[in-house]
Amino acid sequence: QLQLVESGGGLVQPGGSLRLSCSASGFTLGDYAIAWFRQVPGKEREWASCINSSGGWVKYADSVMGRFTISRDNAKNTVYLQMHSLKPEETGVYYCAASAVRIGCPSRESHVEHWGQGILVTVSS
Repeated sequence: QLQLVESGGGLVQPGGSLRLSCSASGFTLGDYAIAWFRQVPGKEREWASCINSSGGWVKYADSVMGRFTISRDNAKNTVYLQMHSLKPEETGVYYCAASAVRIGCPSRESHVEHWGQGILVTVSS
């Protein structure tokens, strides 16, 4: 069964850091480009970052540029999202998503074939 699983979420103070991981079972993550989306309460889910299958191409939303870093270790079948300087308004559920797109990486939900179940990130003092 093809599955994406996020981990590493939790409670962090404003200005703090957190690293999310996205692991895959039932398929080879290295065959897919991966994106991170997030949904904060009361808002639609939004794209945050993505990385292509080899890890040589990354993109970030303006809102996270310079604070978030996406990376991957295909040998470990895992993609990471390192988040720094987190803000209370970034509290929400973070999702990893896999796309078979062959050029670049996915920045739209319509490009995604598989979703993780999401993980809660709470930024609060």
